[in-house]
Amino acid sequence: MIKDFLDKTIKDIDFVEGVNPYIGKVRHCYDTPDGNKILVTSDRLTAFDRQITSIPFKGQVLTQLSRFWFEQTKDICPNHVIDYPDPNIMVCKDLKMLPVELVVRGYLAGSTGTSVLTMYKQGKRDMYGATFPDGMADNQKLETPIITPTTKAATGDHDAPLSAQQIVEEGILPADVWEQVSEYALALFARGQEIAGRAGLILADTKYEFGFDKNGVLTLGDEIHTPDSSRYWMADSYEERIKAGEEPQTLDKDQVRRWVVARVDPYKDDIPDIPDELRIATAEIYIGVYEKLTGQKFEFPEGSENSESRVLKTLEELSKVNKVA
Repeated sequence: MIKDFLDKTIKDIDFVEGVNPYIGKVRHCYDTPDGNKILVTSDRLTAFDRQITSIPFKGQVLTQLSRFWFEQTKDICPNHVIDYPDPNIMVCKDLKMLPVELVVRGYLAGSTGTSVLTMYKQGKRDMYGATFPDGMADNQKLETPIITPTTKAATGDHDAPLSAQQIVEEGILPADVWEQVSEYALALFARGQEIAGRAGLILADTKYEFGFDKNGVLTLGDEIHTPDSSRYWMADSYEERIKAGEEPQTLDKDQVRRWVVARVDPYKDDIPDIPDELRIATAEIYIGVYEKLTGQKFEFPEGSENSESRVLKTLEELSKVNKVA
């Protein structure tokens, strides 16, 4: 099934009628006349601050899994979603986004330049305002989850680590805003770990983005607890693999990162083409995470439906009812 859609992934959205289009790493964004946003999630996979391939059904999984998590966490903090008119589309509130991303980490893990494991292996012990002891093992559980904020880099640039002290002292965020957003992030992570645990998964770390809506309410934006923004491991094999010095059984895009890192320096060299077998395996992981967490079967398109054509049709229908144009 997945193999049949390798050449039908959503790599780009050519919606010329869209107002004030903005193309991010994964999403296309358009304004609406009533001051909201249309977010279209593509199948592009980004890593190391660049786009490296596309994964069948990735955008659909991200949208529908975010939908699940927004519902599961709406009692913790408000989120930006208004409607879901298509498997890959969300109609959302327009937020004034905070200039920092918050990554909450429960384990010494990661392969990017800002991950605590990468920095720990470089000999750093004071990171993000926290002190790490010597002798920690790769992917070891932390005593308590920590927030590791970073700057929001433009496409092609690199995120930079921040500490809570920097954020407040340098005026990046007022102290009360930082306190509130930190409280939200840790509560969301705790809920995520609880639900993931019931599904036999470990939520090792995840990214959150917040902003203010037009009424000044601090609101959760972007996506939440997806395989793009999070690191998931299988819980039943974690202890055994750690004791054996092996990597946890990952259920996110980290296997693509590791494949790249094993071959080139991703921050300096050209990224080689990702093999179709790895693209299919990654799609299976995304779909598997969705099904494990939600308890629902993933809905594949009927026949050989082209997802990009369906998305464009939905956007055209939205424009006709004066929501996009």
